[in-house]
Amino acid sequence: MMPGIDGFELCKMMKQHEQLQDIPVIFLTAKVDIDSISQGFKVGAVDYITKPFQAEELIMRVKNHLQLYSAKEILKHHNISLEQKIKYSEERLLTELEKTQIEMIFILSGLMESLSDESTEHVRRVSELSKLLAHYHESLNEDDENVIYHAAPMHDIGKFFIPQEILKKSRSLNDEEFKVVQEHTVKAHQLLKNSSRKIMKAADIIAYEHHEKWDGTGYPQGLRGEDINILGRIVAIADVFDTLCHKRAYSEAWSTQEAVDYILQQSAKQFDPTLVAIFEEHLDEFTAIV
Repeated sequence: MMPGIDGFELCKMMKQHEQLQDIPVIFLTAKVDIDSISQGFKVGAVDYITKPFQAEELIMRVKNHLQLYSAKEILKHHNISLEQKIKYSEERLLTELEKTQIEMIFILSGLMESLSDESTEHVRRVSELSKLLAHYHESLNEDDENVIYHAAPMHDIGKFFIPQEILKKSRSLNDEEFKVVQEHTVKAHQLLKNSSRKIMKAADIIAYEHHEKWDGTGYPQGLRGEDINILGRIVAIADVFDTLCHKRAYSEAWSTQEAVDYILQQSAKQFDPTLVAIFEEHLDEFTAIV
């Protein structure tokens, strides 16, 4: 016993100490009044033995409480293990769902390539360019980078619904045909908008908004500035830059420098100026991809 501290105070102090609070406390005392016994249990004791006592009884009570304490510790450990197993199962299920989304995107992107003028390499490069822009953007994290990398291939998924004779036309589109092509953003949104999965939701945003322009002159909604989701603003630059650098049925490839100049000239017009600044600052990394 500590000098100046009775058993009740000592027990109370133990129960307030994180490392001592689970230790079972048994009072062995000559105080047999109801108030003392009640106070003993109130401050956290697990048992109360009054004098005189039998040694065998004391030993048995201590043994029982130690066994009970051990059983509680084992149960606590099992509960923690169970929580960890549940958490692992949930994480594994989430991973499987994300893998399924990625696989579905891969399949759909492959079909889209066979129906339009887009190539596998274009889709891959847009994903890599988008991830690189996200990497250097201060408001985005590693998870955002991975999401945009896997969602970006769906940026033109709405072209499934555009007539082939327009998609594969080798000359410039007239106004009416261009309006039909513009509908691919809305068609994609109608296809993807009901998904609650992270990657598919990102794909919906990208497909719907990657033709919006910073100055509000884009389509389909005419969004302006930061009203355009950051995912759409990123893929807008990635898609245009790669498209300019490679030959299409309707246009010849630009030189890398010409494509770079276009992106820089469209800062605060077609493109987010912050993203264009990132593009310019890390230009060697972006040009290495295309």
